[in-house]
Amino acid sequence: MTTQETTLTAGDAEVTVAPGNGCRVSSLRIAGTELLRQGGKYGCFPMVPWCGRIRDGRFRDGGQERQMPLNSPPHAIHGFARDAEWRTARTGPAEAVFTYDLTDPWPHTGRVTQIVALTEDSLTLTLGVETYGDSFPAQAGWHPWFHRNLGGEDVRIAFDAAWQEERGDDHLPTGRRIDPKPGPWDDCFGMPDGTDVTLTWPGQLELNVKSREPWVVVYDEQEAAVCVEPQTGPPNGLNTLPRLVTPVEPLEASTTWTWRHP
Repeated sequence: MTTQETTLTAGDAEVTVAPGNGCRVSSLRIAGTELLRQGGKYGCFPMVPWCGRIRDGRFRDGGQERQMPLNSPPHAIHGFARDAEWRTARTGPAEAVFTYDLTDPWPHTGRVTQIVALTEDSLTLTLGVETYGDSFPAQAGWHPWFHRNLGGEDVRIAFDAAWQEERGDDHLPTGRRIDPKPGPWDDCFGMPDGTDVTLTWPGQLELNVKSREPWVVVYDEQEAAVCVEPQTGPPNGLNTLPRLVTPVEPLEASTTWTWRHP
């Protein structure tokens, strides 16, 4: 097993994964154009075992209250697998598999697996979370940083959400669903039929982000990049909408990015 970067190619597409840096997709190049913001904390990282913020870093786990480190005070954010060293389990010409064993400060033992699969016109990322013992609540998702500009006009973000989670002053959903508002956003949206968001760099590239998961956070408040984050539940979801990982039912999620030139 190795933590060296893995590069996959298909047609004019090339993707690089850095298992030693949170198993993030550190690069996605289409016909030589880099789509992802570069830098150690950017690219596209997996959010696991939770997505977004947990209020005050605390969540209910059966009859217990758990406390996670406050890595974004006063909250805990995006899990900690993004900061961990993953292992490369298997690589092929257009697919690679990586694993990470859950450990402290997470109170349960288990394994996270990420599969990265590339074709000439798509990238599919799949996350699986399994337990080695007791059941536990968890979330999984992805946090890509797409360049706002690829050398032409700024990207345009298009989607049709059924609702928007009202965001409180603490950046967490209040529990109230409202009609989607125009951007800029740092907001969670509901898409009951699955995430479906299109990024268009006019005259250059169109990229569609899809997932069967009905939750997506869209963030475009930064000048350099925009984020479209499919995930298995809303921010603070370990408290408000927990998904259980059980010995017989792991938590699984996937997203596919498909692109085309105009």
